[in-house]
Amino acid sequence: MPGLGRAALVLAFGLLLYAIVIGALGAWSGRRSLIDSARQAIFAAFGATAAATAVLVAGLGTSDFSLRYVADHTSRDLPIGYRLSALWSGQEGSLLLWLLVLLGVGTAAVALNRRLVTIDLPWTAPILGGVALFFALVLVFVSSPFATQAAPPDGLGLNPSLQNPYMAAHPPLLYLGYVGLTVPFVFAMAALVSRRVDERWLVATRRWTLFAWTCLGFGILLGAKWAYEEVGWGGWYAWDPVENAALMPWLVATAYLHSVMIQEKKNMLRVWNVVLVALMFTLSLFGTFLTRSGVLNSIHSFAESSIGSWFLGAIAVAAVGSTMLIIARLPMLRARTRLESLISREAVFLYNNLFLVAFALTVLWGVAWPLISEALRGVAVTVGAPYYDFFAIVFGLPLILLMAIGPLVAWRRSSLRALWRHVRWPALFAVAVGAGLSAAGARSSAPALIGYTFGAFVIGTIALEFARGTAARRRADASLSWPGALAGLVARNRRRYGGYIVHASAVLLLIGATGVSAFSTSRLVHAAPGESVSVGGYTLEYLGSEQRRSSNALEVRARLAVSRGGEQVGTVLAGRNRYFAEAQTSNEVGIRTSWLRAEDLFVIADRFDEDGSVFLQVIVNPLVNLIWLGGIVFVLGALVTMWPDAREQRRIAQRLEALSTFGEGSAHPQRGAAASA
Repeated sequence: MPGLGRAALVLAFGLLLYAIVIGALGAWSGRRSLIDSARQAIFAAFGATAAATAVLVAGLGTSDFSLRYVADHTSRDLPIGYRLSALWSGQEGSLLLWLLVLLGVGTAAVALNRRLVTIDLPWTAPILGGVALFFALVLVFVSSPFATQAAPPDGLGLNPSLQNPYMAAHPPLLYLGYVGLTVPFVFAMAALVSRRVDERWLVATRRWTLFAWTCLGFGILLGAKWAYEEVGWGGWYAWDPVENAALMPWLVATAYLHSVMIQEKKNMLRVWNVVLVALMFTLSLFGTFLTRSGVLNSIHSFAESSIGSWFLGAIAVAAVGSTMLIIARLPMLRARTRLESLISREAVFLYNNLFLVAFALTVLWGVAWPLISEALRGVAVTVGAPYYDFFAIVFGLPLILLMAIGPLVAWRRSSLRALWRHVRWPALFAVAVGAGLSAAGARSSAPALIGYTFGAFVIGTIALEFARGTAARRRADASLSWPGALAGLVARNRRRYGGYIVHASAVLLLIGATGVSAFSTSRLVHAAPGESVSVGGYTLEYLGSEQRRSSNALEVRARLAVSRGGEQVGTVLAGRNRYFAEAQTSNEVGIRTSWLRAEDLFVIADRFDEDGSVFLQVIVNPLVNLIWLGGIVFVLGALVTMWPDAREQRRIAQRLEALSTFGEGSAHPQRGAAASA
């Protein structure tokens, strides 16, 4: 079986090399038969990679310890679900999954845009093949998942922190996000090489970008939920460098999804959008480098290996190559229209872009500076949470404010008087909310008070937009009920109102994150059986400890009776697991969630003494559940935005037909098609 897996990867490598050479020759000469052959080679490479992945999954499922990867990341007692999830728990397996997802997504994108890829953007297949070839090269020649050994009696097991249900979804979602961002990059670079810099590549990749952005964003939130429940420190986001590695391309992709609307509507920001596409792809590669090179001391990163230099080389090729290509095509990319006013929706979108990219680059500097310092000066430095928290406030608060103003300001140009006329009711609502919170004591944290006030401004704006649109539909058709009018409103403009739902999710995240950081309470105690501790209105009585043996660990738990206001509300178990094969111990926190009060009682049992006493850290996290609720709302809004719309599909088809008929040289059909969107 290992031989079959290696052979499949070698075959995939050969097919990708063929796709690059034959595809480039076909694109250069205009021979469609060669272009089609390159496309078929991409499809076949996906099949070969799927076969290799199936071999490794079979080895994990059957505990084939003759495969070094299986022995290093699983054990016989490990539950089957975690054995299979070990596919992305180690370096070689995660790279194989990366290649599989890349070729799967790339195959689908190429297949669904066959005419565009064959006729207008013939360089798509060779560029996609080039990106995939890098990962295939690493898997075949540098870090193979099919290395063999004399089978030991048992494996080394799986990192205890990864033995969590959220790890079954968090890494694959991140891979879908990272890899999905390859699609707009490939199509954009193919458009530049092919000298087809109109909207065709942009229209073809918009939903792919939305899908990747959604997966990456939800994957980050699932990772935060995993950290909150598994790592055992009481927080949900630690600004870990590898967490930041996923955040950076997501921020840039967010900027791109906003600015691309300006290109569609006004044919502006064409250079900027191509730069954003190149930047988010390069940052995706950088995140891969951080995770797999071992240069960081992180719970997410793998042991130091030889692939770091390969990824640095790939990052350099992507950055330098895309930059040179963009510079070479600048005369073709320059927009024919200019920003007419600093008070307009276009301007608000531009400000939004600048803040998002500035935040992403600030995070990049915080991640990169320790690496640069150690490489150049030999001095290890740490960039801690206060650095990121400061810039999250500096860039985050203006972004929330722009989120509120953007939907209400007019296109092209407006005035301060007209803007105030549109925003006055949401603004007054926000001021009232801020005043109420200040009177209730929230003024103890100025950033929290400002953030909540701005969040109320956003909610007021969204509510006003939905109310106005629904009322307008009822005036147009009196037979519609209010729910029917609302559903029809969203269905007729899914991108707009799906975006508003996503904005609402950002407000929920803001409220939850601010509540945890500004208003949580904590207490450390050493309790003997029968003793009680009071924290944040809760009283916890330590009833004693208990032990039980699971399939692969010894579990020790402190049992605590919880009461509030003199009323018993339940029990909490918190403790530690001692894993046999891994010879490691992990915290297993106890969490009691109150959805009515929108808070968590969070208990960590740090140490058990022989006399039966225990060291406890008890934390009350207010509003933390709004973070996870925000994730659900985020996915809902993204699905509304991505949901197919027959009317929109007709508009897109008309736009592409106009572009194919008139080409880049005719500005009028493009503006007409863009305006109809």
